[in-house]
Amino acid sequence: MEGSVDGLTIEVRDRVGFITLDRQERRNALSLAMRQAIERICAAVDDEPDVDVLVLRAVGPVFSAGADLTEIRELGGALTPTDPGAALRSVDKPVLCAVGGACVTGGLELALSCDLIVASDRARFRDTHARLGVLPRWGMSALLPRAVGVAKAKEMTLTGAFVEAEEALRIGLVTRLAPHDELDATVEALAAEIVAGNARAQRASLDLYDRGIGLTLAEAVELERVASQGFTLDGMP
Repeated sequence: MEGSVDGLTIEVRDRVGFITLDRQERRNALSLAMRQAIERICAAVDDEPDVDVLVLRAVGPVFSAGADLTEIRELGGALTPTDPGAALRSVDKPVLCAVGGACVTGGLELALSCDLIVASDRARFRDTHARLGVLPRWGMSALLPRAVGVAKAKEMTLTGAFVEAEEALRIGLVTRLAPHDELDATVEALAAEIVAGNARAQRASLDLYDRGIGLTLAEAVELERVASQGFTLDGMP
Protein backbone atom coordinates (compact mmCIF):
# COMPACT_ATOMS: atom_id res chain seq x y z
CA MET A 1 0.00 0.00 0.00
CA GLU A 2 2.95 2.34 0.47
CA GLY A 3 4.01 4.58 -2.40
CA SER A 4 3.79 8.08 -3.82
CA VAL A 5 2.77 10.29 -6.69
CA ASP A 6 3.93 13.85 -7.21
CA GLY A 7 2.59 15.77 -4.21
CA LEU A 8 1.24 12.81 -2.22
CA THR A 9 2.66 9.91 -0.25
CA ILE A 10 1.10 6.92 1.49
CA GLU A 11 2.85 5.03 4.27
CA VAL A 12 1.78 2.48 6.88
CA ARG A 13 3.01 2.55 10.46
CA ASP A 14 1.63 0.79 13.55
CA ARG A 15 -1.51 -0.29 11.67
CA VAL A 16 -2.24 3.28 10.57
CA GLY A 17 -2.17 4.39 6.94
CA PHE A 18 -1.00 7.98 6.44
CA ILE A 19 -1.94 9.90 3.29
CA THR A 20 0.24 13.01 3.27
CA LEU A 21 -0.31 15.95 0.93
CA ASP A 22 3.02 17.62 0.16
CA ARG A 23 2.71 20.11 -2.66
CA GLN A 24 3.43 23.26 -0.74
CA GLU A 25 4.35 25.35 -3.76
CA ARG A 26 0.70 25.02 -4.89
CA ARG A 27 -0.87 25.26 -1.40
CA ASN A 28 -1.40 21.50 -1.50
CA ALA A 29 -3.96 21.91 -4.28
CA LEU A 30 -4.92 18.49 -5.60
CA SER A 31 -3.74 17.67 -9.09
CA LEU A 32 -5.59 15.09 -11.15
CA ALA A 33 -2.90 12.53 -10.27
CA MET A 34 -3.34 13.27 -6.54
CA ARG A 35 -7.13 12.98 -6.71
CA GLN A 36 -6.86 9.68 -8.55
CA ALA A 37 -4.30 8.41 -6.02
CA ILE A 38 -6.67 9.17 -3.13
CA GLU A 39 -9.42 7.28 -4.91
CA ARG A 40 -7.16 4.25 -5.45
CA ILE A 41 -5.99 4.22 -1.83
CA CYS A 42 -9.52 4.49 -0.47
CA ALA A 43 -10.76 1.72 -2.76
CA ALA A 44 -8.06 -0.64 -1.45
CA VAL A 45 -7.72 0.22 2.24
CA ASP A 46 -10.70 -1.78 3.56
CA ASP A 47 -9.07 -4.95 2.23
CA GLU A 48 -5.63 -4.04 3.60
CA PRO A 49 -4.99 -6.35 6.59
CA ASP A 50 -2.22 -4.20 8.06
CA VAL A 51 -4.29 -1.01 8.27
CA ASP A 52 -7.02 -0.35 10.85
CA VAL A 53 -7.17 3.47 10.61
CA LEU A 54 -6.56 5.92 7.76
CA VAL A 55 -5.19 9.43 8.40
CA LEU A 56 -5.25 12.30 5.90
CA ARG A 57 -2.75 15.07 6.68
CA ALA A 58 -0.65 17.72 4.94
CA VAL A 59 2.76 19.38 5.07
CA GLY A 60 3.11 23.15 5.32
CA PRO A 61 0.97 26.11 6.40
CA VAL A 62 -1.98 25.19 4.13
CA PHE A 63 -3.85 21.92 4.51
CA SER A 64 -5.29 22.16 1.02
CA ALA A 65 -6.80 24.73 -1.32
CA GLY A 66 -8.88 22.03 -3.01
CA ALA A 67 -8.64 21.11 -6.68
CA ASP A 68 -5.78 22.61 -8.69
CA LEU A 69 -7.66 25.27 -10.67
CA THR A 70 -4.60 26.19 -12.71
CA GLU A 71 -4.24 22.62 -13.94
CA ILE A 72 -7.96 22.45 -14.67
CA ARG A 73 -7.73 25.57 -16.83
CA GLU A 74 -4.72 24.10 -18.63
CA LEU A 75 -6.76 20.97 -19.34
CA GLY A 76 -9.47 23.03 -20.99
CA GLY A 77 -11.56 24.06 -18.01
CA ALA A 78 -13.33 20.77 -17.42
CA LEU A 79 -13.01 19.09 -14.03
CA THR A 80 -12.16 15.48 -14.85
CA PRO A 81 -14.70 13.26 -13.05
CA THR A 82 -12.95 12.52 -9.78
CA ASP A 83 -14.37 12.73 -6.29
CA PRO A 84 -11.82 12.20 -3.51
CA GLY A 85 -14.44 13.26 -0.97
CA ALA A 86 -16.73 10.40 -1.94
CA ALA A 87 -13.73 8.08 -1.92
CA LEU A 88 -12.91 9.01 1.69
CA ARG A 89 -16.55 8.61 2.74
CA SER A 90 -16.67 5.15 1.15
CA VAL A 91 -13.99 3.78 3.50
CA ASP A 92 -15.49 1.55 6.18
CA LYS A 93 -12.50 1.88 8.51
CA PRO A 94 -12.14 5.03 10.66
CA VAL A 95 -10.70 7.97 8.73
CA LEU A 96 -9.07 10.85 10.60
CA CYS A 97 -8.05 14.23 9.23
CA ALA A 98 -5.24 16.35 10.68
CA VAL A 99 -5.53 20.05 9.80
CA GLY A 100 -2.64 22.30 10.71
CA GLY A 101 -3.37 25.38 8.62
CA ALA A 102 -5.76 26.90 6.12
CA CYS A 103 -8.38 24.41 4.98
CA VAL A 104 -10.26 25.97 2.10
CA THR A 105 -13.14 25.01 -0.21
CA GLY A 106 -12.29 21.61 -1.72
CA GLY A 107 -9.82 21.07 1.09
CA LEU A 108 -12.66 21.60 3.57
CA GLU A 109 -14.76 19.08 1.65
CA LEU A 110 -11.97 16.53 2.04
CA ALA A 111 -11.74 17.17 5.79
CA LEU A 112 -15.52 16.94 6.22
CA SER A 113 -15.48 13.62 4.37
CA CYS A 114 -13.39 12.09 7.17
CA ASP A 115 -14.93 10.67 10.34
CA LEU A 116 -13.03 12.97 12.71
CA ILE A 117 -11.12 16.22 12.23
CA VAL A 118 -8.27 17.07 14.61
CA ALA A 119 -6.96 20.61 14.19
CA SER A 120 -4.02 22.60 15.43
CA ASP A 121 -4.48 26.01 16.97
CA ARG A 122 -3.32 27.50 13.65
CA ALA A 123 -6.07 25.83 11.62
CA ARG A 124 -8.57 27.98 9.71
CA PHE A 125 -11.58 26.85 7.68
CA ARG A 126 -13.26 28.59 4.76
CA ASP A 127 -15.73 27.90 1.95
CA THR A 128 -15.15 30.08 -1.12
CA HIS A 129 -17.23 28.22 -3.72
CA ALA A 130 -19.78 31.05 -4.00
CA ARG A 131 -17.04 33.66 -4.20
CA LEU A 132 -15.50 31.75 -7.10
CA GLY A 133 -18.87 31.53 -8.82
CA VAL A 134 -19.05 27.74 -8.69
CA LEU A 135 -20.98 25.09 -6.83
CA PRO A 136 -19.32 22.36 -4.76
CA ARG A 137 -18.78 18.91 -6.27
CA TRP A 138 -17.33 16.87 -3.40
CA GLY A 139 -20.17 17.08 -0.86
CA MET A 140 -19.95 20.51 0.79
CA SER A 141 -23.67 21.33 0.61
CA ALA A 142 -24.53 18.08 2.40
CA LEU A 143 -21.58 17.81 4.78
CA LEU A 144 -21.12 21.35 6.11
CA PRO A 145 -24.69 21.87 7.47
CA ARG A 146 -24.55 18.43 9.08
CA ALA A 147 -21.38 19.45 10.87
CA VAL A 148 -22.17 23.02 11.97
CA GLY A 149 -25.91 23.52 11.38
CA VAL A 150 -27.69 25.03 8.39
CA ALA A 151 -27.48 28.68 9.48
CA LYS A 152 -23.73 28.60 10.16
CA ALA A 153 -23.09 26.74 6.91
CA LYS A 154 -25.02 29.42 5.03
CA GLU A 155 -23.00 32.14 6.74
CA MET A 156 -19.70 30.47 5.89
CA THR A 157 -20.69 30.09 2.23
CA LEU A 158 -22.24 33.53 1.79
CA THR A 159 -19.36 35.44 3.41
CA GLY A 160 -16.41 33.22 2.53
CA ALA A 161 -14.97 34.24 5.90
CA PHE A 162 -12.49 32.13 7.81
CA VAL A 163 -13.57 30.18 10.88
CA GLU A 164 -10.65 30.08 13.31
CA ALA A 165 -9.64 26.98 15.24
CA GLU A 166 -11.33 27.81 18.56
CA GLU A 167 -14.63 28.62 16.87
CA ALA A 168 -14.35 25.48 14.74
CA LEU A 169 -14.16 23.43 17.92
CA ARG A 170 -17.05 25.32 19.51
CA ILE A 171 -19.42 24.78 16.56
CA GLY A 172 -18.51 21.11 16.11
CA LEU A 173 -16.56 21.42 12.88
CA VAL A 174 -13.56 19.75 14.54
CA THR A 175 -13.47 17.25 17.39
CA ARG A 176 -10.12 18.05 19.00
CA LEU A 177 -7.64 20.94 19.11
CA ALA A 178 -3.92 20.59 19.72
CA PRO A 179 -1.00 23.01 19.94
CA HIS A 180 0.42 23.29 16.44
CA ASP A 181 3.68 21.53 17.26
CA GLU A 182 1.78 18.66 18.86
CA LEU A 183 -0.73 18.01 16.06
CA ASP A 184 0.98 14.94 14.61
CA ALA A 185 1.49 13.41 18.05
CA THR A 186 -2.13 14.09 19.00
CA VAL A 187 -3.48 12.46 15.84
CA GLU A 188 -1.16 9.48 16.16
CA ALA A 189 -2.22 8.99 19.79
CA LEU A 190 -5.89 9.12 18.79
CA ALA A 191 -5.25 6.64 15.98
CA ALA A 192 -3.50 4.33 18.45
CA GLU A 193 -6.54 4.48 20.78
CA ILE A 194 -8.75 3.44 17.88
CA VAL A 195 -6.39 0.67 16.76
CA ALA A 196 -6.58 -0.77 20.29
CA GLY A 197 -10.35 -1.17 20.00
CA ASN A 198 -12.54 -3.78 18.34
CA ALA A 199 -12.24 -3.06 14.63
CA ARG A 200 -15.36 -4.99 13.62
CA ALA A 201 -17.58 -3.23 16.13
CA GLN A 202 -16.04 0.15 15.30
CA ARG A 203 -16.77 -0.25 11.60
CA ALA A 204 -20.33 -1.38 12.31
CA SER A 205 -20.87 1.56 14.67
CA LEU A 206 -19.68 4.07 12.07
CA ASP A 207 -22.03 2.49 9.57
CA LEU A 208 -24.95 2.89 11.98
CA TYR A 209 -24.17 6.58 12.50
CA ASP A 210 -23.80 7.26 8.79
CA ARG A 211 -26.91 5.36 7.75
CA GLY A 212 -28.99 6.67 10.63
CA ILE A 213 -28.56 10.37 9.84
CA GLY A 214 -31.38 10.45 7.30
CA LEU A 215 -33.76 8.22 9.26
CA THR A 216 -36.42 8.93 11.83
CA LEU A 217 -35.58 8.07 15.43
CA ALA A 218 -37.70 4.92 15.25
CA GLU A 219 -36.06 3.83 12.00
CA ALA A 220 -32.56 4.45 13.36
CA VAL A 221 -33.30 2.48 16.53
CA GLU A 222 -34.63 -0.40 14.46
CA LEU A 223 -31.51 -0.28 12.30
CA GLU A 224 -29.42 -0.61 15.46
CA ARG A 225 -31.57 -3.47 16.78
CA VAL A 226 -31.12 -5.50 13.62
CA ALA A 227 -27.38 -4.79 13.38
CA SER A 228 -26.76 -5.67 17.04
CA GLN A 229 -28.11 -9.19 16.60
CA GLY A 230 -24.83 -10.17 14.96
CA PHE A 231 -22.76 -9.06 17.96
CA THR A 232 -22.29 -10.76 21.34
CA LEU A 233 -20.00 -10.11 24.27
CA ASP A 234 -16.79 -12.14 24.25
CA GLY A 235 -17.35 -15.55 25.79
CA MET A 236 -21.13 -15.37 25.55
CA PRO A 237 -23.23 -17.47 23.16
